[in-house]
Amino acid sequence: MKTIIISVKLLLVMTLITGIIYPLIIFGTGRLLFPFKTSGSLIGENGRYTGSELIGRNYDSSYFNPRPSAVNYNPLPSGGSNLGPTSRQLKNNIDSLRRAYIMYNGLDSGTVVPPDALFSSGSGLDPHISPENALLQCGRIAATRKFNDDKKNKLVELIHSSVEKPQFGFLGEPVINVVKLNAALDKL
Repeated sequence: MKTIIISVKLLLVMTLITGIIYPLIIFGTGRLLFPFKTSGSLIGENGRYTGSELIGRNYDSSYFNPRPSAVNYNPLPSGGSNLGPTSRQLKNNIDSLRRAYIMYNGLDSGTVVPPDALFSSGSGLDPHISPENALLQCGRIAATRKFNDDKKNKLVELIHSSVEKPQFGFLGEPVINVVKLNAALDKL
C-alpha cells in the first residue's frame, strides 16, 4: 500500500511539472521572445490578416503562385500525394502541370519549368518557390496588372530582394516566400 501511495504522489507531481509547469514556461518564454512566430507568423495590415508566412495559398493570376499542393493548402489534412517515382499517375500529373504552367504564364513551349512548379511539398503547405519560378511568372503578372516598363523592372528588383539565402548559409537552396512576396507586390 505504501508503494502505491508513493507512486500516485509521484504521478501527480510529475504530471504537474511536465503537464502544466513546463508547458507554461515554454509558452511564456516563446511569447516574450518570439511574439510574431508564436502567434502563427500572421501577416496583414490594420488588424486584418491575409495569411501566414508559414502556409502557402492559392492566388489569382495577378499574383505569384506557390508550388502545387496535394491538399489545396488545407492545413488540417496536410500531406503529399504519396506517389512514388515509378508511378504512372505522378508522371502524368507532372506532364499536365508542365503544360498548364507554360500556358498559364504565356511561356514558350520549350521553357524549362523549375521542379518546384511541378512537385508539391511533403506537407502540401510550403509557401516557398525558387527565384527561377518567380522570374518565369513576371510576364504574366506584369501583363495582368498592366505594368509599364518601369514597374516591370521594379517587379524584377522585388523578386531579387525577396530571395532568402539557404539556412545557415549552406542548408537548402535560395527560396522566395510567396506570401511575403505577394504582400510586397500589393505595395508596388
